[in-house]
Amino acid sequence: MKSKFVVSKDYNDTRFDRWFKQNISDLPQSLLEKLIRKNKIKVNKKKIKTKYRVKTNDIIEIFNFEKIKHKNKIVINKYKPTEKEKKIYGDFIIENNDNFIVINKPMGIPVQSGTKSFKNIVDILKNTKYFNNSKPYIVHRLDKETSGVMIIAKNREYAQLFTSLFRIRKIHKLYIAVAHGSISKKLQIMKDDLVLYEKNKKIIQKAISYIKVLKSNDQYSFVELKPITGRKHQLRKQLYNIGHPVVGDDKYSIKNKKHNNLLLHAYKIKFMINNNKYNFQANYGIHFKNFIKNNIKF
Repeated sequence: MKSKFVVSKDYNDTRFDRWFKQNISDLPQSLLEKLIRKNKIKVNKKKIKTKYRVKTNDIIEIFNFEKIKHKNKIVINKYKPTEKEKKIYGDFIIENNDNFIVINKPMGIPVQSGTKSFKNIVDILKNTKYFNNSKPYIVHRLDKETSGVMIIAKNREYAQLFTSLFRIRKIHKLYIAVAHGSISKKLQIMKDDLVLYEKNKKIIQKAISYIKVLKSNDQYSFVELKPITGRKHQLRKQLYNIGHPVVGDDKYSIKNKKHNNLLLHAYKIKFMINNNKYNFQANYGIHFKNFIKNNIKF
């Protein structure tokens, strides 16, 4: 008995083995190739190789599908938001169109689930009306404790487009932060060699960010930050390196007992697609405003 599947436009030009593992079963590569050799899998009634790139509306025929699916079924626990949570997230939507949404991500919630986090943005949004006929594609990230403007694609085409725009630095982001101490207004750019460890391997990455001091006193500086490169924890690390860590940062700072919230916010983002300019702004939260009002006297 055979089952048929039609390739959606989201997977156009995707390698067959990747399509199979994401839509059918995460089989070992060797087993998948064996099934193809034995004509248990065909595309448009033809024998293919795993590196074949599927096209929109390709017809995939799989023999003994139920046996393959059952034997290799992977159970992934997803966060299930309450109706109240789904309604609340509607308040964070800045832009909503056929290809992407822009949200003002609240602080304290990760973008995706991880070993230390279950509740996450993706699992909440995919259960809302904004993704009725699609699914969320993450094209960039914000730290769990960082709030602010964030793009989430609705289809693979725009996910790939945004990924490319980020890679060639055609998407421009602006952050604001409150840092410890008085930062000199003469400082306009931060350049660092940031160290990252992956599987005990030391990796050094160049990091460049522009900085503008908006207001400051002896205790704190309210700054505007424009990252040119996109390294993990880049702005937090760079401010820590110059001796002015972000207020509320318990990773790159001496713990601040007076304030538990990380005062780093992705404030603006702008880019261009098909000669159309997009410019979005996410207002910072009340905790941010109150801290500036109560602690920075000018």
